[in-house]
Amino acid sequence: MNELEGLTALIIEPHAGMRASIHSMLTLCGLTRIEHASTSNQAIKHLGLRQFDLVLCEYDLEGGQDGQQLLEDLRHHKLMRLATMFFMVTAEGNHSKVVSAAELAPTDYVLKPFTADRLLERIGRALDKRNAFLPVYTLMEAGDQVEALAACIEGQRLHTRYAIDFLRLRAELHMFLGQAELAEPIYRHLVEIKAIAWARLGLAKTLFVRKRLAEAKDILEELVDTNRNFVDAFDWLARTHAAAGELDKAQAVLADAVAVSPHAVRRLRTLADIAFDAGDIDTAEKSLRQVVGKAKYSEFRDPEDHVKLVRTLVGKGDPVGAAAVVRDLDRTMGGRATTALCSAVASALVHEYTGNDVRLGEALTTAVAACQDAPGVSVDIKLELARTCLDHDMEEGACSVVRDVMRNAGDEAVMARAVGVMESAGKGELARSMVKESRQHVVDLVASGAARAKSGDYRGAVTLMLEAAHKLPNNPSVAFNATLAVLRCLEAGGWDERLGGQVPTLIGNVRKLDPLNPKLPALAALFQQVLKQHDQGVRQGLRMPPPKAG
Repeated sequence: MNELEGLTALIIEPHAGMRASIHSMLTLCGLTRIEHASTSNQAIKHLGLRQFDLVLCEYDLEGGQDGQQLLEDLRHHKLMRLATMFFMVTAEGNHSKVVSAAELAPTDYVLKPFTADRLLERIGRALDKRNAFLPVYTLMEAGDQVEALAACIEGQRLHTRYAIDFLRLRAELHMFLGQAELAEPIYRHLVEIKAIAWARLGLAKTLFVRKRLAEAKDILEELVDTNRNFVDAFDWLARTHAAAGELDKAQAVLADAVAVSPHAVRRLRTLADIAFDAGDIDTAEKSLRQVVGKAKYSEFRDPEDHVKLVRTLVGKGDPVGAAAVVRDLDRTMGGRATTALCSAVASALVHEYTGNDVRLGEALTTAVAACQDAPGVSVDIKLELARTCLDHDMEEGACSVVRDVMRNAGDEAVMARAVGVMESAGKGELARSMVKESRQHVVDLVASGAARAKSGDYRGAVTLMLEAAHKLPNNPSVAFNATLAVLRCLEAGGWDERLGGQVPTLIGNVRKLDPLNPKLPALAALFQQVLKQHDQGVRQGLRMPPPKAG
């Protein structure tokens, strides 16, 4: 039987003739379930509706976004399963484009022109590796990283040709679980048996996480000196400098990385943030203009980029330019969930600078009201709003915003920043009482959900906790208890495809917010128990492969 039979493929290519040609080649290779997208936006809509085994993406997409930027969006927003094979198709030999795509780890490249035989060879090679790793990927996406570690060890035993890849994934899983001390010896072993650049980078990460900054810096500096194309090493060296308080060095390293790989939007954002904090407003402005321009055609444009650009322009004394950015924000991103808040905050910055107190008050009032409906807006934007409110005698509005930040605080550092904003306005005592109130609010919320579940109202508990998780997306306690409520509901009331399909994402969010939570293994184990309990119908809902015979 053809090993490609039954696989699904998505061709992302702007030219109809080339789409037809690639489609014919895939058909010759044995694939029949093939869909097309001519733009990145169409591709995102396809991937938002279903998963594909194979994605063939042209680098030079039309409509403003290239294949690298699309891949960056897909990875960041987790629109592709781990098992999806992503091929970048290009006729370009442009150095920066190749490097930019490489850092985001496409499965492989296909250089045009190519034949059906060549394409089949590449797909077959990728498919062999994917099948070897599929048990691990399935466990990871189900939220069971502990069992995934065991599957890596078994996979390494069964597929010795991929031994190094399994070791790498084991180390990455240990890092994900907050076990840097267990990842370190694996990376050291990999460095010893094969001095691979990514293994040395992994070792540096373990040292960074454990606050051994000087040792991490030595490895990273050697990496960037010996391989100027290894941009991930630049990123981590910049992080290491920033953690040591060396913002000027962090900025210089990121600038070098952008020169090598100019298309990564998130790196440009980081450069802008560090430059602004270091007082280099010109570099911050330049980087943010690039971010706004490159993200213009993305489905995941972020209105906060405009706010930060406005902040830099106001800092440079250019209110006219800042006002133009606000108008562009309103024109190009109207209707998005956070646009109203970001527009009002940006407008407030402009009116504060120009001294238009009436318009400033209107903008702040609008922003405070919009803040209630924008849980996804960053702490930076919300605290900037609170600061401006406090500076202009709008204490009630400031308290409302700060209270929201405190309730949604992911860690003590965020709580301390919120307190600091209040203290800088002479409201320290009020801030400390708000901390207690906010923590009690979360405790009461969780207790209410638990009480509903205890009384047998599992659906009510789920509704309450998922709504809380939506409003407080960065609170680890709320995220954990929302996940637990869904699992208890599935355990007691039977499988529900809509709820069950949310569990991997919910568990992943808990791991992101609180990777050292000692109850995480139990949460993942409960999910596995629910899956086994309701095996029929579950795998289709989660798009999981059936268990192998034997």
